[in-house]
Amino acid sequence: MTGFPAGPTGSGVPDRAGFLPGADGATPPAPGDLALPVAGRRVLTGPDGRFPGVGELPAVTDWVPVGTLDGKPAWAADLDEADAERLSGRWRSWPSLAAELPEPLATLAGRALGVVTWRRTHRWCGACRTELADVPGETARRCPGCDLYLPMRLSAAVLVAITRPGPAGRPDELLLVRHSYGPTELWALVAGFVEAGETLEAAVHREVGEEVGLALDRVAYFGSQPWAMSGPATLLTGFTATAADPSAEPVVDERELAQARWFPVDALPAELPPAYSISRWLIDATATAGRR
Repeated sequence: MTGFPAGPTGSGVPDRAGFLPGADGATPPAPGDLALPVAGRRVLTGPDGRFPGVGELPAVTDWVPVGTLDGKPAWAADLDEADAERLSGRWRSWPSLAAELPEPLATLAGRALGVVTWRRTHRWCGACRTELADVPGETARRCPGCDLYLPMRLSAAVLVAITRPGPAGRPDELLLVRHSYGPTELWALVAGFVEAGETLEAAVHREVGEEVGLALDRVAYFGSQPWAMSGPATLLTGFTATAADPSAEPVVDERELAQARWFPVDALPAELPPAYSISRWLIDATATAGRR
């Protein structure tokens, strides 16, 4: 398997220098290029866990460019279940890949899933119902009938690590929540999607106010992560903040959240988000800073 180290940056987010997104399909795939067939929400890897080469999958012909990994072109293909069953290898979900692969490889898999899912759900023009055509060199489609231009758009979401001073002589406390949907056993961070016309920082204040009823001070950007579990093109943006009133207690909205609690940073629960997620990077970085 091709591997790249995930080194920390100044923000605490792993370095993605090995992967570059792209959409240049002017040159057809070479046999040694990376191949990422997608079936539904799963990506194919070989028995040894690596991504196969295009030449190893001669039955697959409809390749879409998704970028380069350390300079090597990578291609995705959208397969139905019948075609997928004919290929040897291991079909894996993105969380499974992200939990085991070096970060640039996981990001590449997420990019392949995102591009394929977007193409699958953006085949027809929503204005005049004409079949859309690819725009050469771009991850975009254009309508031959009315000239509507449809780039692959990002859905931005925010998540925030909120702290308050602990009791005298004790470490800071971190607010963690349990959601009423998804992996409900995890203690995670307040999060939500950004609305049109809203800045990232404004979304942080709004989401925290809506979900736990707290006001914030010192909202600061931490880092970002493409996230292949929340849609075809979701970008998570992480922030840190402090509670404006250190004595305030969270009041959950009872729609999205089931629980919200302050935890001392030296006594966090075991049920935390996975290590490959920006949510966990934020929690770990905040815990380290709060113990100083």
